[in-house]
Amino acid sequence: MGLLGIINQFRRRRILVIGDLILDRYIWGKVSRISPEAPVPVVEVVDDEFMLGGAANVANNIISLGGKATILGIAGRDAAGEELRTLLAKHSIDSALIEDSRPTSVKTRVVAHNQQVVRFDMERRDHLTGREFKRMTELLDEHMAKCDAVIVSDYRKGVISAPLMKHLLRRAKGQKFIAVDPKVGHFHLYRKVSLITPNVLEASQGSLTDIKDEATLLRAGNTLLRKLGAGAILITRGEEGMSLFSREGVKHIPTAARKVFDVTGAGDTVIAAFTLAYASGAAMEEAAAISNHAAGIVVGRVGTTTATPEELRKSLRGNRV
Repeated sequence: MGLLGIINQFRRRRILVIGDLILDRYIWGKVSRISPEAPVPVVEVVDDEFMLGGAANVANNIISLGGKATILGIAGRDAAGEELRTLLAKHSIDSALIEDSRPTSVKTRVVAHNQQVVRFDMERRDHLTGREFKRMTELLDEHMAKCDAVIVSDYRKGVISAPLMKHLLRRAKGQKFIAVDPKVGHFHLYRKVSLITPNVLEASQGSLTDIKDEATLLRAGNTLLRKLGAGAILITRGEEGMSLFSREGVKHIPTAARKVFDVTGAGDTVIAAFTLAYASGAAMEEAAAISNHAAGIVVGRVGTTTATPEELRKSLRGNRV
């Protein structure tokens, strides 16, 4: 079918995303002086923008790439939660959200002259209550039957837990592709999933191997593959591309990015594009190549952004695929 043919199948696929929802806030401005009160820049605000972050950004990437997405998670009964729900509806993302008394997670980034000046987070990381867990599993069972694959977007804000992963894997019965964007400290939860997409730092800490050259990269990837019994490990390596570890061996994929301005949300793009491609009939290596091009597009822009099928086709054609 070829990579371009696979992209044409994206519109036929629905992906279920479960994980931690985050509202990304960007305060855009410019700096022309230092504060007389402290040695910090004074940012003159010119714009204030909300975007989907965390698991919500994964779902948004799927929609932007032409697929269909359903998101399952928790949002607070607050202004940020309302903004999050409004954005999900605006982007045509089907949502099955549980309301909670905890505040909605918000990451606020102040950006001046295309550079992030500071970030501050408002969040709580409480685990699900018994009632919330029961409702979460009910919604998971309902929506998993309607999807072609599942993405677990773990930002370690309280949604993803050992009992939830156990329930998910038991319901999947090995018949659903389950991809995980991992968080350090939670690797033990991801045994027997289809795919894990750590970056170099996460892979280093998850495998207890300091990745500093090709030998240690191979050791880390193979350690994770063996230790977790996963179908594949895709280690994203920034400017050095990505490396796919599977039972067939190791495949190194050079970066497709021409310029790197902002890596915010790039991991969300990788797992969304890979899962959508695999669910559309791609082999693991083909899905990795497509996700590599999608990530190359978004890191060339500032802020939490997504790629479109047209941009993806252009990038692939530029490399004569």
